[in-house]
Amino acid sequence: MRRILSAALLVCGAVIMSCNGGTEQEQTTAAADAPAESSAGQSAVKDDMSQKNVVQVAIGSKDHTTLVAAVKAAELVDVLSNTGPFTVFAPTNAAFDKLPEGTVDNLLKPEKKDDLIDILQYHVYVGVLKPEMFTDGQEIGQVNGGNIVITKKDGKLMVNGTATIIASIPASNGIIHVIDGVLLPPPPPAVK
Repeated sequence: MRRILSAALLVCGAVIMSCNGGTEQEQTTAAADAPAESSAGQSAVKDDMSQKNVVQVAIGSKDHTTLVAAVKAAELVDVLSNTGPFTVFAPTNAAFDKLPEGTVDNLLKPEKKDDLIDILQYHVYVGVLKPEMFTDGQEIGQVNGGNIVITKKDGKLMVNGTATIIASIPASNGIIHVIDGVLLPPPPPAVK
């Protein structure tokens, strides 16, 4: 009887060991087949249910393809896809077309990335500024450290006296003010 019991225990032990071995093998195989963790930033998050962020709104606009190309070249997509909140002054393609010929192409070159970032950051304020919050002569500090000035003229809101706000679009992480001109930061003060 003891021999039968010992043999039965041995068989049960072998069965249990083979089951655990199979489970470990399956877990190892499953782990090897799992996709590697993505190092993509916030812009890689897929969400078709929520309101679009400022980058997604711009990407969806046929009038902002130049701005989107610039944001991508400056590698600012993830930054502007984050929580924010941001107020973005978004020049249209026509606004970029007003710049001297070759300016945009030159800024999109890798060696001009710092200049491009400076210009793009001059179009961004951290916080939400709705149109009704603007006052005539209001000075606003931008991400690049420069300031823009809002003026009201003939019922229109203007930025730096050169760009008119033609539309305002809310986004999940801020607001976009569509403008008809590109804002160029003032040159740094001359060194004495």
